[in-house]
Amino acid sequence: MKIALDALGGDYGVKPNILGAIKATEDFGCEVFLVGDENKIQEELKNHSYDSAKITVIHAPEMIDMEASPALEYRRKKNASIVVCAKLVKEGKADVMISAGNSGATMVAALFGIGRIKGVSRPAIASPMPTQTGFALIVDAGANADCSAINLLQFAVLGSVYYKHIYGKPNATVGLLSIGEEEGKGNLLIKETTKHIRKLGLNYYGNIEGRDVHTGMIDIVVCDGFVGNIVLKTSEGLSKSLFKMIKSNLKGKPLAMLGMLMAKPALMKVKEVTDPDTFGGAPLLGVNGNVIISHGKSNEKAIYCAIKAGIKTVESKALKAMEEAIASNKAIFDEAEGR
Repeated sequence: MKIALDALGGDYGVKPNILGAIKATEDFGCEVFLVGDENKIQEELKNHSYDSAKITVIHAPEMIDMEASPALEYRRKKNASIVVCAKLVKEGKADVMISAGNSGATMVAALFGIGRIKGVSRPAIASPMPTQTGFALIVDAGANADCSAINLLQFAVLGSVYYKHIYGKPNATVGLLSIGEEEGKGNLLIKETTKHIRKLGLNYYGNIEGRDVHTGMIDIVVCDGFVGNIVLKTSEGLSKSLFKMIKSNLKGKPLAMLGMLMAKPALMKVKEVTDPDTFGGAPLLGVNGNVIISHGKSNEKAIYCAIKAGIKTVESKALKAMEEAIASNKAIFDEAEGR
């Protein structure tokens, strides 16, 4: 297994990318291409022991400007680390690309550098979310702020196929995120999507509300990227805030602290499954290659877990299954577009 890792991606520089990559090579036996400024990468590598047969440095000195247009930056900077990562996947030299850098730039590089699955209108970020019974996928979690019905229909198909291959559930439940469970509720996008989604043959539950996301009753939560990203960030923020509030309310209360100590193993387990670093990253579904997008504040653990997720995605062969599912539902997508 060969991983193309954007070594310049993320808010903390090359160190967490390198540490995560080294640990992944040790635990998974994969090979990692560290793509980025060679001088910076080699300088950090000097501080660590690693298997040189498993780590390869590929010089890509340019960086994507976070404030600039991702599409414009892609065209201007052919030696940017994320652009080179996409090229490695396109040429078959790497099985998956991973970046904690600018998510917009990662998506653009994947779109232009790798291309879409035939028939896919727009790709989507499928972000894992902890639930009471396991995990759900938010599709889309931020790739597309504005969507049409065909986009949401394809997100439902892509998410269902991916969930089946990664989590082993062939009949994943699908719900449209709305402001009420009744089919008459929702904005124009949800109402238009509802007209066609049952024709896809998925295990469609119907409309769901925000309070349903973490219950476990739905496996695939379908929405546009604007809504999905807000749900994702709100959930992550609430999780961190809850643990801080609990600690704050325990101060000066010996009996409460004793009870907390006894409950610590259970609480640590909850903290682990709600920690975004545990997931490492989210797959970009709909592109004709395996792509994992990690969050900007990724540490060593997050990069390690992102590589783990990337390996699992490749081994699952979900990409081929998604191609087939999109092709088999072409008539329904055409109908949704009025063709």
